[in-house]
Amino acid sequence: MFEQSGPRTTLQSAITIAELVYHSIVRMVRKTHGNAVMSILLNMMQAAIFVLAFFFMFSLLGLKGAAIRGDFLLYIMSGIFLFMTHTKTMGAVVGSEGPSSPMMKHAPMNTAIAILAAALGTLYIQMLSLLGILFIYHVAFTPVVIEDPMGALAMLMLAWFTGMGVGLIFLAIKPWFPTFVSVLNTVYARANMIASGKMFAANTLPSFMLAMFDWNPLFHAIDQARGYTFINYVPRNTSVMYPLIVGLVLLMIGLMGEFYTRRQASLSWSSRR
Repeated sequence: MFEQSGPRTTLQSAITIAELVYHSIVRMVRKTHGNAVMSILLNMMQAAIFVLAFFFMFSLLGLKGAAIRGDFLLYIMSGIFLFMTHTKTMGAVVGSEGPSSPMMKHAPMNTAIAILAAALGTLYIQMLSLLGILFIYHVAFTPVVIEDPMGALAMLMLAWFTGMGVGLIFLAIKPWFPTFVSVLNTVYARANMIASGKMFAANTLPSFMLAMFDWNPLFHAIDQARGYTFINYVPRNTSVMYPLIVGLVLLMIGLMGEFYTRRQASLSWSSRR
């Protein structure tokens, strides 16, 4: 308790931050369930239910023929996985520890570590869930063939990155307008059920409908991911650079907003939530 901390080298500071991020990730993963494995299994079950629900919906409506020629379940999963990664990352960042949280009283903990841990913890769970579901599908049903696995993985990371950027914007506004941010977070997540484009391919949309979706960085990431997944699909109406640039802009604005909000932090904010 009375130990006096001396100056640290850059390497020592990096190791300390990495250790703090690791323990924060473990704490975040165990929030869903006391057993970390159960947290991952619950997330896998949720993703599997999403995939099966859309599979049966497409089958009942007779829309399977409108999808990309190839493995139909892989087509659905390419949209569901990116959608869930984007949405859950956004929710985790918005729900991360704020400047007035009791956790911030324990040095050297700070909001940057809490935000990074929330984003990386979500990515960890989503990646393990994705690999688990693809492995089961590959072994039990049919071999999974992805034309460019690294490109598809890059699009998943892009969906995660843009989700973190959106979450940072909401997190910076949250202490000022907590109810508004809670509603906006829910509306954005629900709107992305359709606006993300996970139910259709961008190449099949007419121009007047394309204008309704191309503002969304997740729409571009999902469409590009399908281009890397299927050999016979070439995205013509979406771009890789758009979600990357939007994600960077959102991240910079979110960091500046979070810095300003942290400077104005007050313990009374906790009673407004």
